[in-house]
Amino acid sequence: MNTNDRKYSPVDLKRVKRYSIAKRPNKTEIAAFGKPFNKTAGVKEFFGSLPKFLKAEQLNEFITLAVKARRDNYPFHLLLGAHTIKVGLSPIIIDLMKREIVTGISFNGAGLVHDLELAFFGGTSEDVQAGLADGSFGMVRETGELYAAVIKIAADRETGLGEAAGIFINGEKAPHRQHSLFAAAQKMKRPATIHIGIGTDIVNQHPDFDAAAAAAASYVDFRILAAVCTRLDRGGVLANIGSAVILPEVFLKALTVARNLNPGRSRLTTANFDMLEHYRPRVNVVTRPTYKTGKGFDFRGHHEIMIPLLAWGLKANYK
Repeated sequence: MNTNDRKYSPVDLKRVKRYSIAKRPNKTEIAAFGKPFNKTAGVKEFFGSLPKFLKAEQLNEFITLAVKARRDNYPFHLLLGAHTIKVGLSPIIIDLMKREIVTGISFNGAGLVHDLELAFFGGTSEDVQAGLADGSFGMVRETGELYAAVIKIAADRETGLGEAAGIFINGEKAPHRQHSLFAAAQKMKRPATIHIGIGTDIVNQHPDFDAAAAAAASYVDFRILAAVCTRLDRGGVLANIGSAVILPEVFLKALTVARNLNPGRSRLTTANFDMLEHYRPRVNVVTRPTYKTGKGFDFRGHHEIMIPLLAWGLKANYK
């Protein structure tokens, strides 16, 4: 083929302009590399050994901001999916509350289901596939009765579901109440809120479920969370751990109420911890609430690994 028939001629690379590496800023420097550590090294040595890149650097930064917020007496509040209870994280979160690092918790309705079953029976989480096949999924009588008792306490005392749960579990001296997040929060007088969706939880299948009373109590909890957000928005830290839809949506509305009633300069740090990326946690927790007001972080990993790691770093730096 005649070269004159070509649409494009190869460029002449001898004409490109180059420059010395001495003039180029580098994103990676040896000084920021991870460091091997001795097998007897402590927690601070471990976190100090992490590479100063990407999520490792961000995790250290988030821990630093959370510790600073608590030292300045601002809240560190957790939004928690029920999965965190199912994978055994309750003792770790309770320990953070005892150490006054975590100042409050919020759950969806399923969180109370699993917390009640663990507190009274020492076990939770059923085989959904097997139960769905024969219509027995979620039909354990005792679970429905316990949940109904919490709703009644909330209605009688005109309080939120979270506080009522703690009152009930402690009052009934549940055999495993030391592992109950709601019992611990009530005993320590920490805000613990529950945000339900009608039809989302197994207790909605039971004849003793009072939907109106449950919704009213959950609405009290929404208003409590809005009150928490008033202080949170001035310099606090919030982490969403495992809720993909309900809690990110509830938080956005509670924060809006707080900013409406208490206008002023916002200064907020947030983080999302989850195994997969979801739209609502990313926009409703990480980006929108912190836009021009603070900083949001997004971490990926299994909760049963990431949350103990986070707790380890927090405890090492907060005294």
